Amino acid sequence: MKTRSMNRAVRTPGGLSLRLDPRALLVTVLLLAAACAAGVALIGTGDAKIPAADVLRTLARNGNAYQDFIVNELRLPRVLVGLLVGAALGLGGALFQSVSRNPLGSPDVLGLSQGSTAGALVVIVLLSGGTTQVTVGALIGGLVTGLAIHLLAWKQGVHGYRLVLVGIGVSAVATAVNGYLLTKADLVDAARAVVWMTGSLNGRDWDQVWPLLVLCAVLVPLVLVNARGLRMLEMGDDVANALGVRVQRVRLVLMVSAVLLTAAATAAAGPVSFVALTAPQLARRLTRSPGPNLVPSLCMGAALLVAADWASQRAFGADQLPVGVVTGVLGGAYLLWLLVTERRAGRI
Repeated sequence: MKTRSMNRAVRTPGGLSLRLDPRALLVTVLLLAAACAAGVALIGTGDAKIPAADVLRTLARNGNAYQDFIVNELRLPRVLVGLLVGAALGLGGALFQSVSRNPLGSPDVLGLSQGSTAGALVVIVLLSGGTTQVTVGALIGGLVTGLAIHLLAWKQGVHGYRLVLVGIGVSAVATAVNGYLLTKADLVDAARAVVWMTGSLNGRDWDQVWPLLVLCAVLVPLVLVNARGLRMLEMGDDVANALGVRVQRVRLVLMVSAVLLTAAATAAAGPVSFVALTAPQLARRLTRSPGPNLVPSLCMGAALLVAADWASQRAFGADQLPVGVVTGVLGGAYLLWLLVTERRAGRI
């Protein structure tokens, strides 16, 4: 895919210089608007339908008591979790693909989602923990898996294809562990675990919103501060070193951030598949811009997940599906298309 650069330099009153790509900026704004519009549409749908104008009025605290309860207490937390999870997965996927310099370098392929699932299953099956304990278990499982992948892939630095190959191996091990844990669970715990493993936004409330919001508020600025170093890393470690980038420090900070974003998203909504893989790729194709496209990927992930949640609720009649089923079907088809495209291009 050809890319073109139409960056324009912008100088701030403080003397800072920024380069903006008008097309990438426009795509980002449109994706953000699409995510918000999909969120409003999702809040307004359901057994109690509420027009978009009334949804916006209620969000501004000008609705009646009935609308306030439906919008702000029942549906808004679910939509916010969807937006935050999609944004975290989109950004995490963009980071992994950029660091590995491989379009397949996403948390789904590297095994981070499976590691988080293993942590959650340990809590569900062995400890019979509640929702909070499952969330903590998923977060710990993702962090341990990320650390294992980093240590196993380390050899005078972490390089792209070695990272992907190690991640595939770790993913296979984690999948086997998950299967073993399911065989040891009783019927009730196994059913609960399978529902969680599918990836769903059902029943999400403010308890899931606030931790994810705080984590994103901390990690997103940290990632953006290191975005220049990440862009230099895409040209190779030697070039990045020559340009003054502290390669190992920048890579470690960004990988830890990506692991935390992915683990937190999995802890909040379960292992929602393929959003982290597809969002950065789609964002890059829309912006036609080289580089990691971090903010467009973030917005694309949010828009994709909320749109998939709407489809899971409304596109199949009376049957409501977990959002992970919809993203799995669409993302799996996209992965097959991506593999065929990469093979024809001679890259795999």
